[in-house]
Amino acid sequence: MVAVRRSTVIDAPISAVWNVLRDFNGHESWHPAVRRSDLEDGRRTDQIGAVRNFSLESGDRIRERLLSLSDKDKRLRYCIVDSDVPLQNYVAEIALKPVTDGNRTFWSWTSTFGTPTGRENELAKLVAEGVYEAGFDAVRQRVERVGRPAAPAIRNGASLPGTAMVIDRHGGPEELHARPVDAPPPGPGQVRLRQTAIGVNFIDVYCRSGYFDLLKPPGGPGMEAAGVVESIGPDVRHLKPGQRVGYACPPVGAYASVRTMDARLVFPLPDFLDDRQAAAILLKGISAEFLLHRVHPVREGETVLVYAPAGGVGQLLCRWANRLGATVIGATSSEDKARIARAAGAHHVILPGRDSLEKQVRDLTQGRGADVIYDAVGRDTFDHSVAALANCGHLVSFGQASGDIGPRDIGALASRSVTLSRPNYGHYTDTPQKLSAITGRLFDALRNGVLRVDIGRTMPLSAAATAHRALEDRETTGATILIPDDLYEKG
Repeated sequence: MVAVRRSTVIDAPISAVWNVLRDFNGHESWHPAVRRSDLEDGRRTDQIGAVRNFSLESGDRIRERLLSLSDKDKRLRYCIVDSDVPLQNYVAEIALKPVTDGNRTFWSWTSTFGTPTGRENELAKLVAEGVYEAGFDAVRQRVERVGRPAAPAIRNGASLPGTAMVIDRHGGPEELHARPVDAPPPGPGQVRLRQTAIGVNFIDVYCRSGYFDLLKPPGGPGMEAAGVVESIGPDVRHLKPGQRVGYACPPVGAYASVRTMDARLVFPLPDFLDDRQAAAILLKGISAEFLLHRVHPVREGETVLVYAPAGGVGQLLCRWANRLGATVIGATSSEDKARIARAAGAHHVILPGRDSLEKQVRDLTQGRGADVIYDAVGRDTFDHSVAALANCGHLVSFGQASGDIGPRDIGALASRSVTLSRPNYGHYTDTPQKLSAITGRLFDALRNGVLRVDIGRTMPLSAAATAHRALEDRETTGATILIPDDLYEKG
């Protein structure tokens, strides 16, 4: 047997380090060796016995089982149950302890395993350097960056300089360009932010193109970001300088490194959620919450059809509806995306083929159809969705990636007594009270492992046009986030 022991000290509180490590399925969001990771059988990320199936950047695949986890002792154990890498009887333990001479954390990572004869040194080095040391560095960068204090506030009413991505006229992605901006001192009820991560969503494309009238040039798109409070104006009592916060609300303008805005819908972030995760999940997670719990409260035993199940909102809808006890059907365009949808909780996935979507849905439901359909595609799928509904079914049309559905004869809905909803995000999130209820449930779902943050692409803010092209060409899976260029360069 070979034993590997490594330890380090991280300049961050033990709670911050533990919140990253206790997520048994979270490696893909921080470990550079892990390309993708999924929990099997819909298990929670902290559930004993959970098996994560992940692929490495090298192409190798590994399955690991969580053996024990103690929030009290800040300790977990896991083992390898199947691996392309020849590590036999591998058992590892991670343990954290607070350092007494400051707000720091001692982290030890130990393992024992067998190897083929003659490869002991090679594989021990792989574990010690390729896995453990790289993991130490990655987590250190994450929690020390999050825990870093905000820069000193700008005094004497001075503006805070930064950079934003803006358009001077509506059009294609090429209209996005960088421009210096100044965030003015916050007035009554306002907050000034140094932003660290910005979410990219399809509504940003609509604003840039002029399809929605939320952005009147010159100006920048974006409704979602995370960062640090630089200063607050009079009458702001729920925020304080240096606090980590996020938002997912109008007015647009999130594509910026600094911003002054109304503080009413800006809220503190929980410690377990870092800035990049927040920027990737807030708008999509808030949308999933009100779609599943308010527009149509999904009940156990219902059949739910989700279009674009490999996308950011789609994966959340699949996972959450699955945990609510629904049978989830995904509808997507390729087998690669189908695999992602199944990993996200879809029980069945429909692909283009000889049979129509509605026939495939009826075949899967013994002729009954879906109780609720979440359709983010729009024009190209509307008629198929109506035909795929069960009697008294509910079509929730919440996006229009293929175009506006156009004028419709509601008489056609009577054949199945269909209910049609076209929810507006702003109507569900326009008060602190509404937002608090939604984010409370969202954060609980993330904390308990019901949902997970799936970051597909991370780009510098200056690459916003590239991010928009990828989104419009349906090349993305999971969330895309933008990082202000100076922070992106620092890693």
